[in-house]
Amino acid sequence: MLISTSFLSSKNIPKDLLKLNETSTDYIHVDVMDGKFVKNKTMPFKEMKNIYKYTSKRLDVHLMVKNPKKYIDNYSTLNTEYITIHLELAENIDRYLTQIKNYGIKCGLAINPDTKVNELVPYLPLLDMILIMSVEPGKGGQEFIEETENKIKEIRILLNEYQSNVKISVDGGINNNTKKFCSESDIIVSGSYIINSDNFEEKINSLR
Repeated sequence: MLISTSFLSSKNIPKDLLKLNETSTDYIHVDVMDGKFVKNKTMPFKEMKNIYKYTSKRLDVHLMVKNPKKYIDNYSTLNTEYITIHLELAENIDRYLTQIKNYGIKCGLAINPDTKVNELVPYLPLLDMILIMSVEPGKGGQEFIEETENKIKEIRILLNEYQSNVKISVDGGINNNTKKFCSESDIIVSGSYIINSDNFEEKINSLR
């Protein structure tokens, strides 16, 4: 199991990124919110781009934004492995995914708890990852929605039907108790469980 650690709930981002850089976490999960697609807003790119000063880990960028174009342009300049946009944008998704691909970055498509799995089908050829939201997007520290396990299984069946090697990632409320619901995923995103602990590596290992 690959681990992507979110620092959304961090009280001291530089310090926590430095600590995470010394752990075995596979990715740093970067939550980007514009205050439009979701209510909350994260710091602007001119501050966020300083991530590279504190970590050499590859970035897993999650765009919870209404107009991804400029964010894709910006985050493509960092040490980024994945850029994920939301299926719920409902328009220009192909264009944004192609924009990500053109930068040589892996494409992710996120799906909210109430969104139907079959809506993913038209985009499968462009995807490298599907990010299943196990909480409502936009805020850290929420409780894991247990029905997510069924959605993971449904998406796994879908990917097998299409003989697709797209990775499944799950994001929201994941800890050592809820990870059992994510056994069929490839990547799990965890934030508060790791960042609010005294021992990052111990928590990361407990999720693998």
